[in-house]
Amino acid sequence: MQKVKKNIKKMRADAESIFRAGLAAVAPESAVARCCRIEDERLWIGSRSYDLAEFKNIYAIGCGKAAATMAKALERRLGERITAGIVIVKYGHLADLSRIRIVEAGHPVPDRCGEEGARRILALAESTGNDDLVLCLISGGGSALLPLPAAGLSLADKQATAKVLIACGATIHEINAIRKHTSAIKGGLLARAVHPATLVTLILSDVVGDDLDVIASGPCVPDASSFEDCLAILDDYRIADKLPEVVVEHLRAGAAGDIPETPKAADPVFRHGFQLIVGSNIDAVKAAGAEAARIGYPPLILSSMLEGDTRQAALLHGGIIKEVLKSGHPVPPPTCILSGGETTVVVRGKGLGGRNQEFALALAPQIAACTGVVALSAGTDGTDGPTDAAGAIVDDTTIKRAEALGLDYRRYLEANDAYRFFKQTGELLFTGPTNTNVMDMRVILVSDNQ
Repeated sequence: MQKVKKNIKKMRADAESIFRAGLAAVAPESAVARCCRIEDERLWIGSRSYDLAEFKNIYAIGCGKAAATMAKALERRLGERITAGIVIVKYGHLADLSRIRIVEAGHPVPDRCGEEGARRILALAESTGNDDLVLCLISGGGSALLPLPAAGLSLADKQATAKVLIACGATIHEINAIRKHTSAIKGGLLARAVHPATLVTLILSDVVGDDLDVIASGPCVPDASSFEDCLAILDDYRIADKLPEVVVEHLRAGAAGDIPETPKAADPVFRHGFQLIVGSNIDAVKAAGAEAARIGYPPLILSSMLEGDTRQAALLHGGIIKEVLKSGHPVPPPTCILSGGETTVVVRGKGLGGRNQEFALALAPQIAACTGVVALSAGTDGTDGPTDAAGAIVDDTTIKRAEALGLDYRRYLEANDAYRFFKQTGELLFTGPTNTNVMDMRVILVSDNQ
């Protein structure tokens, strides 16, 4: 028994090391630096180049949890060539900048600081001309951090809408469709404000499939969603009566053609625009897999695009773990099972937690009869839901130890109270702000010491 306990302790440390290797691969500063360079007074962004002599001004704008560190990389490349700039970040997600101003704001529920920051970004965008270059830095969390309500709506309306959408289990694609159609800056409207200046957008993706119009609600790209799509979402989740009436009426007016649609692909405002994804979940998962292989756990990458209900995702992973242990399929132990993406939680209780903590709590009883299994689930941004934890890390002894403490995991799961459960078992994972965000990552180690 002592040998197993010692091994589990080592495995828990290994799981965290693998997770951090994934984080390092999507560090915003290095991601931007890799794709951005200056040669002979030309700025290269990926495979495209821009003659800096052709521009009167260079502005930097952006939003998201990683925007400050992305801006830091930009300042290191361009230095005093940057005329001015402003980025909006979640509270605490900071970096030392000299040319670009940082505004801290609320996430996941938008606040007044975010609204004021968005207003300043829009004003800067509208001040640019055709001989200016605008570099826009976008990362996960940008939707909540750029909350400029459409005409006739208030920040309170946006806040109430965000809370309902998050609680009902809507996907990020669905949530952001409504965000775009209740905004004065998202869904391509920032690009419209910048036009006719040249607009280059660098993106750190936190969206399954890397859909550009969904990341941060696509302020600089054509919008694929419509007002009619928004009404369908309200019907699907039966939430129209839970939203502010003014929001529902706004969406209905848009569907009726009384409010202009968001700009689509053929709109000339996108003529001088270019977008480049500098990092995404698959980059993190692959790097985690390489680290797992290095320390002796051949990796099995399930997917970087996992969606759906969090508890169902836990059941799926539990089934794979049991199959590995029983039959050696699809791979024999030892192995590291990796997955990424963003699941959803339907909030039924009044507890505290996030989707990663909920995943870990739902998985723990499934591996209770196993030997030599450790599972980590965490947000790459360092936060999980409205908590200070990135996620949680469990093993095959978690349920037994919880029972010894008088904890019934079922009660905590029903209350969506995983945070308080893991606080008592000592299994919360704390990273602090990572200054990146490429959705979630799950690291599951299965040993061969059966």
